[in-house]
Amino acid sequence: MGTTTLTSTNVAASRPIWLVSVLAGLAAATATELYGLAARAVGVPMQAGNIGASTSGPVTIGMFAMGTAISVFCGTVLAVLLARYARRPARIYLWTTIALTAVSMAGPYLAGATATSTKLMLALAHIIAAAIVIPAVTRRLSHTPLEQHRP
Repeated sequence: MGTTTLTSTNVAASRPIWLVSVLAGLAAATATELYGLAARAVGVPMQAGNIGASTSGPVTIGMFAMGTAISVFCGTVLAVLLARYARRPARIYLWTTIALTAVSMAGPYLAGATATSTKLMLALAHIIAAAIVIPAVTRRLSHTPLEQHRP
Protein backbone atom coordinates (compact mmCIF):
# COMPACT_ATOMS: atom_id res chain seq x y z
CA MET A 1 0.00 0.00 0.00
CA GLY A 2 1.41 3.39 -1.04
CA THR A 3 1.12 6.63 0.79
CA THR A 4 0.44 10.02 -0.63
CA THR A 5 2.05 13.06 0.88
CA LEU A 6 0.63 16.49 0.30
CA THR A 7 2.89 19.44 0.73
CA SER A 8 1.53 22.86 1.61
CA THR A 9 2.24 23.93 -1.97
CA ASN A 10 0.10 21.10 -3.35
CA VAL A 11 -2.73 21.90 -0.95
CA ALA A 12 -2.64 25.61 -1.78
CA ALA A 13 -2.51 24.85 -5.49
CA SER A 14 -5.61 22.70 -5.24
CA ARG A 15 -7.73 25.33 -3.47
CA PRO A 16 -9.95 27.68 -5.50
CA ILE A 17 -8.33 31.07 -6.04
CA TRP A 18 -11.22 32.88 -4.40
CA LEU A 19 -10.88 30.72 -1.27
CA VAL A 20 -7.14 31.37 -0.95
CA SER A 21 -7.82 35.09 -1.33
CA VAL A 22 -10.66 35.11 1.20
CA LEU A 23 -8.63 33.16 3.77
CA ALA A 24 -5.64 35.45 3.29
CA GLY A 25 -8.02 38.39 3.58
CA LEU A 26 -9.40 37.12 6.88
CA ALA A 27 -5.87 36.76 8.20
CA ALA A 28 -5.00 40.27 6.98
CA ALA A 29 -8.19 41.80 8.42
CA THR A 30 -7.43 40.18 11.78
CA ALA A 31 -3.81 41.33 11.70
CA THR A 32 -4.65 44.93 10.77
CA GLU A 33 -7.40 45.13 13.37
CA LEU A 34 -5.04 43.84 16.07
CA TYR A 35 -2.42 46.31 14.84
CA GLY A 36 -4.97 49.13 15.14
CA LEU A 37 -5.85 48.04 18.66
CA ALA A 38 -2.16 47.96 19.59
CA ALA A 39 -1.71 51.46 18.15
CA ARG A 40 -4.61 52.67 20.31
CA ALA A 41 -3.05 51.05 23.35
CA VAL A 42 0.24 52.92 22.90
CA GLY A 43 -1.53 56.25 22.40
CA VAL A 44 -1.56 56.83 18.64
CA PRO A 45 -4.36 59.34 18.00
CA MET A 46 -7.28 57.63 16.31
CA GLN A 47 -8.56 60.68 14.45
CA ALA A 48 -8.13 61.02 10.68
CA GLY A 49 -9.48 63.34 8.04
CA ASN A 50 -10.22 62.82 4.38
CA ILE A 51 -7.72 63.97 1.77
CA GLY A 52 -7.34 67.73 2.19
CA ALA A 53 -9.94 67.93 4.98
CA SER A 54 -9.75 70.59 7.68
CA THR A 55 -11.43 68.36 10.28
CA SER A 56 -10.93 64.78 11.31
CA GLY A 57 -13.22 62.02 12.47
CA PRO A 58 -12.67 59.00 14.67
CA VAL A 59 -11.04 55.82 13.40
CA THR A 60 -13.33 53.38 15.15
CA ILE A 61 -12.82 49.77 16.09
CA GLY A 62 -13.55 47.60 13.08
CA MET A 63 -12.46 50.12 10.46
CA PHE A 64 -9.14 48.37 9.84
CA ALA A 65 -10.85 45.04 9.23
CA MET A 66 -13.55 46.63 7.07
CA GLY A 67 -11.06 48.52 4.91
CA THR A 68 -9.02 45.36 4.47
CA ALA A 69 -12.11 43.32 3.56
CA ILE A 70 -13.17 45.82 0.89
CA SER A 71 -9.71 45.84 -0.67
CA VAL A 72 -9.46 42.05 -0.56
CA PHE A 73 -12.86 41.73 -2.25
CA CYS A 74 -11.61 43.83 -5.17
CA GLY A 75 -8.34 41.91 -5.23
CA THR A 76 -10.21 38.60 -5.27
CA VAL A 77 -12.24 39.67 -8.30
CA LEU A 78 -9.00 40.73 -9.99
CA ALA A 79 -7.29 37.41 -9.17
CA VAL A 80 -10.19 35.32 -10.48
CA LEU A 81 -10.36 37.33 -13.71
CA LEU A 82 -6.61 37.13 -14.23
CA ALA A 83 -6.62 33.37 -13.61
CA ARG A 84 -9.27 33.01 -16.27
CA TYR A 85 -8.00 35.37 -18.96
CA ALA A 86 -4.33 36.29 -18.43
CA ARG A 87 -1.36 34.40 -19.81
CA ARG A 88 0.74 35.11 -16.72
CA PRO A 89 -1.80 35.72 -13.95
CA ALA A 90 0.62 35.53 -11.02
CA ARG A 91 3.00 38.09 -12.48
CA ILE A 92 0.23 40.50 -13.50
CA TYR A 93 -1.50 40.15 -10.12
CA LEU A 94 1.75 40.72 -8.23
CA TRP A 95 2.73 43.90 -10.06
CA THR A 96 -0.81 45.28 -10.18
CA THR A 97 -1.40 44.79 -6.47
CA ILE A 98 2.00 46.23 -5.56
CA ALA A 99 1.16 49.32 -7.64
CA LEU A 100 -2.30 49.57 -6.06
CA THR A 101 -0.78 49.27 -2.59
CA ALA A 102 1.61 52.11 -3.43
CA VAL A 103 -1.29 54.25 -4.69
CA SER A 104 -3.29 53.45 -1.54
CA MET A 105 -0.58 55.18 0.49
CA ALA A 106 -1.84 58.52 -0.82
CA GLY A 107 -4.86 58.28 1.47
CA PRO A 108 -2.99 58.26 4.75
CA TYR A 109 -0.27 60.67 3.64
CA LEU A 110 -2.69 63.25 2.22
CA ALA A 111 -5.22 62.98 5.04
CA GLY A 112 -6.02 66.42 6.36
CA ALA A 113 -6.20 67.29 10.06
CA THR A 114 -4.40 64.05 10.92
CA ALA A 115 -1.38 63.59 13.20
CA THR A 116 1.80 62.37 11.53
CA SER A 117 1.91 59.35 13.85
CA THR A 118 -1.60 58.41 12.70
CA LYS A 119 -0.66 58.81 9.03
CA LEU A 120 2.36 56.55 9.47
CA MET A 121 0.35 54.01 11.43
CA LEU A 122 -2.39 53.91 8.76
CA ALA A 123 0.16 53.55 5.95
CA LEU A 124 1.81 50.65 7.76
CA ALA A 125 -1.59 48.96 8.08
CA HIS A 126 -1.81 48.99 4.26
CA ILE A 127 1.60 47.33 4.07
CA ILE A 128 0.68 44.71 6.67
CA ALA A 129 -2.45 43.71 4.76
CA ALA A 130 -0.61 43.64 1.44
CA ALA A 131 2.24 41.58 2.91
CA ILE A 132 -0.24 38.91 3.96
CA VAL A 133 -2.57 38.79 0.96
CA ILE A 134 -0.36 39.46 -2.07
CA PRO A 135 2.14 36.60 -1.57
CA ALA A 136 -0.57 34.03 -0.79
CA VAL A 137 -2.67 34.86 -3.84
CA THR A 138 0.35 35.25 -6.11
CA ARG A 139 1.60 31.82 -5.02
CA ARG A 140 -1.80 30.31 -5.77
CA LEU A 141 -2.00 32.02 -9.16
CA SER A 142 1.42 30.65 -10.07
CA HIS A 143 -0.16 27.17 -9.97
CA THR A 144 -2.95 28.04 -12.41
CA PRO A 145 -2.89 25.49 -15.24
CA LEU A 146 -2.09 26.97 -18.63
CA GLU A 147 -4.99 25.15 -20.28
CA GLN A 148 -7.36 27.20 -18.10
CA HIS A 149 -6.43 30.38 -19.94
CA ARG A 150 -8.30 31.50 -23.00
CA PRO A 151 -6.37 32.82 -26.00
